[in-house]
Amino acid sequence: MSKRTLDEDYTYLPLKKDHASRPLWISPEDGHIILEGFSPIAEQAQDFLVAISEPVSRPAHIQEYKLTPYSLYAAVSVGLETEDIIEVLNRLSKVPVPDSITQFIRQCTLSYGKVKLVLKHNRYYVESSHPETLQMLLKDSIINAGRILRDENDQILNLAGNSSVSNIFMVNSKPTGKDLTIPGIQKPKDQGKVDPESLLDKEQEERKKEDEKLFGAVVRIDKEDEEEDYEGEQVHAFEIAADQVENIKKRCNDIDYPMLEEYDFRNDTINANLEIDLKPTTVIRPYQEKSLSKMFGNGRARSGIIVLPCGAGKTLVGITAACTIKKSCLVLCTSSVSVMQWKQQFLQWSNIKENQIAVFTSDCKEKFSGSSGIVISTYSMVANKRKRSYDAQKMMEFLESREWGFLLLDEVHVVPANMFRTVVTTIAAHAKLGLTATLVREDEKIDDLNFLIGPKLYEANWMDLASRGHIANVQCAEVWCPMTPEFYKEYLRENTRKRTLLYVMNPKKFQACQYLIQYHERRGDKIIVFSDNVYALVEYAKKLGKPYIYGGTGQQERMRILQNFQYNPAVNTIFLSKVGDTSIDLPEATCLIQISSHYGSRRQEAQRLGRILRAKRRNDEGFNAFFYSLVSRDTQEMYYSTKRQQFLIDQGYAFKVITNLEGMDSDPNLVFKTHNEQMDLLKAVLLANEADLKDEEIDHTDDVGRITDRRVVAKSRAGAVKRTMTSTKTLSGGDNMAYLEYSRNAGGQFASRGRGGGQSSSKEHHALFRKHYGRK
Repeated sequence: MSKRTLDEDYTYLPLKKDHASRPLWISPEDGHIILEGFSPIAEQAQDFLVAISEPVSRPAHIQEYKLTPYSLYAAVSVGLETEDIIEVLNRLSKVPVPDSITQFIRQCTLSYGKVKLVLKHNRYYVESSHPETLQMLLKDSIINAGRILRDENDQILNLAGNSSVSNIFMVNSKPTGKDLTIPGIQKPKDQGKVDPESLLDKEQEERKKEDEKLFGAVVRIDKEDEEEDYEGEQVHAFEIAADQVENIKKRCNDIDYPMLEEYDFRNDTINANLEIDLKPTTVIRPYQEKSLSKMFGNGRARSGIIVLPCGAGKTLVGITAACTIKKSCLVLCTSSVSVMQWKQQFLQWSNIKENQIAVFTSDCKEKFSGSSGIVISTYSMVANKRKRSYDAQKMMEFLESREWGFLLLDEVHVVPANMFRTVVTTIAAHAKLGLTATLVREDEKIDDLNFLIGPKLYEANWMDLASRGHIANVQCAEVWCPMTPEFYKEYLRENTRKRTLLYVMNPKKFQACQYLIQYHERRGDKIIVFSDNVYALVEYAKKLGKPYIYGGTGQQERMRILQNFQYNPAVNTIFLSKVGDTSIDLPEATCLIQISSHYGSRRQEAQRLGRILRAKRRNDEGFNAFFYSLVSRDTQEMYYSTKRQQFLIDQGYAFKVITNLEGMDSDPNLVFKTHNEQMDLLKAVLLANEADLKDEEIDHTDDVGRITDRRVVAKSRAGAVKRTMTSTKTLSGGDNMAYLEYSRNAGGQFASRGRGGGQSSSKEHHALFRKHYGRK
């Protein structure tokens, strides 16, 4: 629970007489809502709160939510009415809904949902049922500047200085959506019918029906949403320039008129249909059905974001959405490995023909056959602004010239990065769906998703899915590893980067990692060990005799190691760098050990946990997956670890602290048992150069379309200007470096006047000084 909520005094709020039967408290100060998870109607209340608010913390018994403008925007976008929201809150609340909260809800929902952004015939239109709203918008200079007006010959008119056109709009009949069938979903149940999963005795069933009366008009949006007849109604619209779409969307957000994006795909006769459907054997789970119903609730495709835990079937949700829209689809992923996995998933779950799926990566630049199809690529391939190869440029022209029915964005939390913002504006798509497990970033750019893609349509409860067996039941533990005296002495003396390597390469952490690997391999588990630092990754893997993958590993080698891990009983442990954080599907993994991480990143912690969240074939009682974070005691790593865990704690997970692994000290086979071995390791760490100290970073500008090791990229950028922070001791030669003088000869090569005096290319210099030798 947030600290501010705990510090506030709400004793002055009057309780209702029957407050004991009501599950909610509402803070009048900031819109925080406290839910009693043990209430008989907690499940229905959770569905309602997820629809109107942002989950803050969701442990088992007491949960916290927060009303925000964006959460109310999302509520309106799926069909909720202002008075319905206030009425249900009042029924559920132990105290009367404060006037400040009622006013806030009315203020936020008054203008929301009135304006829509529609893409027709490769042109963008601002659409509304209220012409006075469009007139008001056109009074804004930014919105008016992006407007386009055409004459009878479809030529663009010059609107400069002409204010008389502000009342001229295109008028069309309002689109209707009825009888939509989402593949894999059974016919809608009757309103009073209870879910077969939770058949209870008659008394409980009657109580369920009473709850339905309370929530029927609001929670069951997918059943009743927009079933009224729109025939005879009209919508008004004006055209805007494609390059002004993002600016206008942002401006509408700023003036509290956010634009909804909907696609009436069934009435689209311009774009060719795609022959795709789910296979008869494909089964949709209840929470997947609920998420899809929020997207297609009114018979049209709403643009937005669906948040599901890793391993809960986000890929199948995206494939089902594509099968529902049945138009050309562009899928964007984070790496080339995930591109191939998406292609395989499309072929596994749907009846799409293989020649209708094209792949656009550095190694493969295909086009689908026919007038419609599916293209799967990476963000970096599409967002790249550097000069492309001929084939890549022709492929980009193919993507940019088409009108895509569906843009599917995997791991959507990476989209707000400045490079990826161009993706959603470059590609003309009718509907956009973002999929992610962690809608969090350590910067403040996550809010950009609300106008880049759309509102959050659905967010699942991790603990609820685990209790129902849809995802694994994970035991989370933080293992405290004491630093040896020699390592800790150097840790206190060294600079920040070298400190990081010292607590990662701590011999006691080495031993804990080896002990846990041996223990879980004996249990028959499949183990993933994560390390952000590539130097530590390689040293651990080689010392323990295990295969490893990092940015510099070739694509074929990656696939070979991953396939061996999945299908070879002799390969039960692999080491992964940051390349394995997202989009790599390893359902066999049941144990994860983290030895090095990216400071306090909550997102990375959740993404790594997701590697073992897929429901396991083994039906062990209790925990059937294990997540260990190895932390060196009395170091800065402990602070970062606490910060990283916050997101998972908010989802209801509890971290057990292990200070002593029973039996580890008596194991004679552990590495670095002797003092001499530990001192040799310390010397190797202290002699590590600057490049070894860096964590692996994702190079999004790399046109290869995969996560790349910074050291590999640096070789191709020898002439780039780069600032490096280091200590005076390092610059003065205290880190085992030799001072060499170089001068440029007539041929443009560098001639060394140091040892040997031979010629040397700039790429052979030390990483710290390499930048100086690339100057011209």
